[in-house]
Amino acid sequence: MSNVPLYDALAADYDRFVNWEARLAHEMPFLEELFAGAGVRRVLDAACGSGQHAIALARRGFQVVGADLSAPMVARARENAAAAGVDATFVVAGLGELAAIARPAGSESPFDALLCLGNSLPHLLSAEAVAGALDDFAAVLRPGGILVIQNRNLDRVWTRRERFMGPQVHSEGEGQWLFVRFYDFHPSTLTFNMVRLVRTGDGWVQDIESTELRPIFAGELAEGLRSAGFGQMELLGGYDRSPFDPEESGDLLVVARKDDRG
Repeated sequence: MSNVPLYDALAADYDRFVNWEARLAHEMPFLEELFAGAGVRRVLDAACGSGQHAIALARRGFQVVGADLSAPMVARARENAAAAGVDATFVVAGLGELAAIARPAGSESPFDALLCLGNSLPHLLSAEAVAGALDDFAAVLRPGGILVIQNRNLDRVWTRRERFMGPQVHSEGEGQWLFVRFYDFHPSTLTFNMVRLVRTGDGWVQDIESTELRPIFAGELAEGLRSAGFGQMELLGGYDRSPFDPEESGDLLVVARKDDRG
């Protein structure tokens, strides 16, 4: 993954940026139902951020490893897991570097499922890097293992030039945080910008962090998954299981299974 400094800088406030209670209430029923039907026990959360999905899964009895390229994010995830009183492992590793952690000491089994959520894959800035990450996903999954990828619907974002996303507001004690996200469009990439405004006392402090993204369209992702050994896949428009519509869906949610022969 590229341009890790954005996430290093945001690690301290990342859990203020996301309404995790609402998000997990929306997403976890889908994942629980999916995993229950496939005998999933061991889960790898790639690009895990502050670890909230991994922690939610660990609370439900799954054996979870979270990986992220940002060391401050991994530190935050470990703190969150300790505060939650759950047993989850977090390591510093990027997309394309997961095979080395697929078989931790004392374990001979690969993962039953892998998550790559939060628009993480578009941080890989070349088709070759994306292909390498998908091959890496396949390498850490058992035959028949489940891969769940969630990106923004970049087909729509790119076509419509949808520059701004909804602001996020957080209040905590006397402090207030306002997060504003927007894109700058380039010939083949996007710049993702995050403006953070923090109110302390009588004034506001603001900063902006940016990182480059490469839009991964649904067709490219599906083709890459087939090449990596994921012959069975479903393209959805969200956790409500609506069909993916490249012109209208807000998200691209892919559920793929590694070929049994893999």
